[in-house]
Amino acid sequence: MTTGSAVGNNDVAVRQATRADLLAVSRMEKRVFDEPWSYSAFERFLGEPAFLVAEREPELVGYVVADSTALHGRSVGHIKDLAVGPEFRRHGVGRRLLREAISQLLLVDANSIKLEVRESNTAARQLYVEEGFEPFRRVPRYYSDGEAALVLGYNPVDA
Repeated sequence: MTTGSAVGNNDVAVRQATRADLLAVSRMEKRVFDEPWSYSAFERFLGEPAFLVAEREPELVGYVVADSTALHGRSVGHIKDLAVGPEFRRHGVGRRLLREAISQLLLVDANSIKLEVRESNTAARQLYVEEGFEPFRRVPRYYSDGEAALVLGYNPVDA
């Protein structure tokens, strides 16, 4: 694994996730999150246009999982999971994954996009706000450790 070297946005390729990526995605999930998704949870999202991976050959450096659902005659995008390996943070990889996921969701006609983020995750919250997401609800005790989540929304006409 490459560590300590600078990562330029041009060094990273973003593409649709494939079955061959699932083990690396699952491993990163376990490294990055206290409450990781299972391998089978990622399997369920294979084929979704906004399940994307970022790689810097030969390794996976991040991923985003998002889908859209019909709700009251509208299509709502939902960014469910976004992770970047610790050694690749603060180099624009998360922002690029987020932007690509938004683009994919808009291509499948999402009218709006939502996500949940830990209230204490100031770095992620800042990224989301900079990219046009606005907080619209706080959900107490959302996470198993009792922490609240902020639900953020993105409306393309407002962005």
